[in-house]
Amino acid sequence: MTTSSPLRIDIISDVMCPWCVIGYRQLAAALDASNVEHEIHWHPFELNPDMPAEGQDLRAHLIEKYNITPEQSDANRANMKKHGDDLGFTFAFGDGFRMHNTFKTHQILHWADEQGRKHDLKQALFEAHFTDARDLSDDAVLVTVAGEIGLDTAEAAAVLVDERFAATVRKQQQFWTQQGIRGVPAVVFDRQHLVTGAQGTENYRGILAQLAEMHD
Repeated sequence: MTTSSPLRIDIISDVMCPWCVIGYRQLAAALDASNVEHEIHWHPFELNPDMPAEGQDLRAHLIEKYNITPEQSDANRANMKKHGDDLGFTFAFGDGFRMHNTFKTHQILHWADEQGRKHDLKQALFEAHFTDARDLSDDAVLVTVAGEIGLDTAEAAAVLVDERFAATVRKQQQFWTQQGIRGVPAVVFDRQHLVTGAQGTENYRGILAQLAEMHD
């Protein structure tokens, strides 16, 4: 792709969203195959802003939120797991796997962004939640995951205690909501082309090819 600058890709997502992992992995595979110079910017979205602190069992959550049967819920998770396996990501949906609110998670991600590590922390949190079933509503878990990728744990803890980025994160969330984003993943290419949902590697390759033609 011949452009004067890298292709900007904005991804609005939540670390509780399995399709955000799948969609990103599909996009990453398409980018690798297409050899597109790019830069990725992650943005906050809360799938469950009103969820209580103790969270909710994933199976019950899916049944309640999407008005589906237990069998459909199980089939959905099996489908997610297969997609993950195909993309080199492990979904470990065991008994008692829980969903949580992620407002604190987005705050520590914003802090990591100031150090150029948001992408790395985002991937680590995806794995912490979906592969290792770690509780991302627990400040201590968030601090530990940050430390595991080399970030300062004392500063990470302070960020969560004083919530210095809470207002900024809320403002960012509101911005994307005002742009009409109602579900994730939502991917904006070149600040103007919105693609929603996990599109599949081949579809992403097609999108990248179309963008390349537009820039030629």
